[in-house]
Amino acid sequence: MPLTLVHARYQLLETIRIPVAVVGSAFFPAAAMLFFVVPFAGDDPTGATYATAAMVTFAVMSANIFQYGVGVAEDRDQPWNPYTRTLPAGPGPRLAGRILAGLVLTYLSMLPVVVIAAVATAARITPVGLLLGAATVAVVSVPFTLLGLAIGYSLPSKAAIVVAQVIFFPLAFGGGLLSAPGDAPGFIQAVAPFLPTRGAVELMWAAVGDWRPDPLALAMLGVWIVLLATVSGWAYRRDEGRRFS
Repeated sequence: MPLTLVHARYQLLETIRIPVAVVGSAFFPAAAMLFFVVPFAGDDPTGATYATAAMVTFAVMSANIFQYGVGVAEDRDQPWNPYTRTLPAGPGPRLAGRILAGLVLTYLSMLPVVVIAAVATAARITPVGLLLGAATVAVVSVPFTLLGLAIGYSLPSKAAIVVAQVIFFPLAFGGGLLSAPGDAPGFIQAVAPFLPTRGAVELMWAAVGDWRPDPLALAMLGVWIVLLATVSGWAYRRDEGRRFS
C-alpha cells in the first residue's frame, strides 16, 4: 500500500504541474452544463438533477479516457517508464497508484459540474443521494479507465490522442448523455443500451433519483467491462513483451 501511495503521489504531481491537463478534463462537461443544461433544464428540479448526473458521467468519461489513453501512451515514450518496470516492486503498485491518482482527478473534474448545478439550476439531491452518487462515480469510472488503458498501451502517443478524440464524442452522444432520460432521438434510443456510456449514466440516474435502470444497458455495461479488461490486459502484456524482448 505505501508503494501504491508513492506512485499515486508521483502521478498527481506530474499532472498538477501542467494545470491545463486538469482544466481540460473539466472544461467540456462544465461548458455543456452552462450552454445546454442551465438554459433548457435549469428550472426543472427533476430534469436538472438527471442532467447533472449525465454531465458528471460526461466528466468521468473525459477524465479517464484522455488521462489514461493519452497519459499512458506518453509515459511509454519516456525513458523513465522502462526503468520503473525494472524495479523489484513489480507492476502492481505502479498500476494501482495510477488508478488511484486517476480517481482523484476524476472527482476534481466533476466538481465544476456539481458547483454549476448547485448555484445555477434547480437540481435537488438528498445527502444520502449525494453520497451514493459519489460512490457510483468510482463504479462507472471502471469501463472508461479500462478503455483508456487499452488505448494507452496499444498505440503511440500521437495516435492515442486521435483515437481518444474520435471515440469520446460518439460514446457521449450515442449513450444519450446529452439528452434527457427517454427524450433521445429514436436512433439514439436504439443504439444507447449497447454502449458502456448508457449503462454508466443509468447507474448515475438511479443513484440520484428514482430512475429504474434498463437491465439490457446494465448487462451490456458488464460485457464492456469484461471485454475492455481483456483488451487492456492483452495490450499491457504485449507492450511488456516488446520492451523486454
